[in-house]
Amino acid sequence: MGRSLRIALLSYRSKPHSGGQGVYVRALSRELAELGHRVEVFSGQPYPELAAGVPLTRLPSLDLYREPDPFRTPRPSEFRDWVDVAEWATMCTAGFPEPLTFTLRAARELLPRASEFDVVHDNQSLGYGLLRLVGAGVPTVATVHHPIAIDRQLELAATRSLRRRLTLHRWYAFTRMQAKVARKLDGVTTVSENSRRDITTHMGLPAEGVEVIPVGIDPDEFTPPRPTGRAIRTRSW
Repeated sequence: MGRSLRIALLSYRSKPHSGGQGVYVRALSRELAELGHRVEVFSGQPYPELAAGVPLTRLPSLDLYREPDPFRTPRPSEFRDWVDVAEWATMCTAGFPEPLTFTLRAARELLPRASEFDVVHDNQSLGYGLLRLVGAGVPTVATVHHPIAIDRQLELAATRSLRRRLTLHRWYAFTRMQAKVARKLDGVTTVSENSRRDITTHMGLPAEGVEVIPVGIDPDEFTPPRPTGRAIRTRSW
């Protein structure tokens, strides 16, 4: 292994037990720390549950989609700055603001601390705030699990309602930002050859510019079932 790295690991939301983001961030940060790297996780709500010894820096959003009151209206006292206002205004106009607003908060937090990290690793936020880090010379890379533009494509294909189609176009507007940002980062990784092809198709990155690093499996936790030794009978017709 090469030298130990100081890694800032970003995740705009990190639900601990479902949805994938929090599960992935917990496992990745734990294994990087086991390899001897120093990892600090930066996350918005819901916050991840991290392994012992992995620090978490909370970058709170307005948490507009929290249970049990998603799409809520915040109290005036909750607004701290213009980023909060932009987050709420985007939600009110049917957009999804978190990838953008999280990266703006992350850049604001990380730029004064840039000398503390060797690399910033973004877990598919891909918001414009990352370009502030790139512009300041902070090495910034991202993992793209799959392009969200595919989700938009599938949902649009499944509806005939004009109103619903307009709403979906607005909700998924952030995917254009993600494609632009991904093309300007210092590096992009993904989890499979299929995802690399999709990234090339939907985000415009050349295939040779995307590194495939398959998701690891812990064989002590996930093992194939043992063969039962029983023959399976088939019926002839």
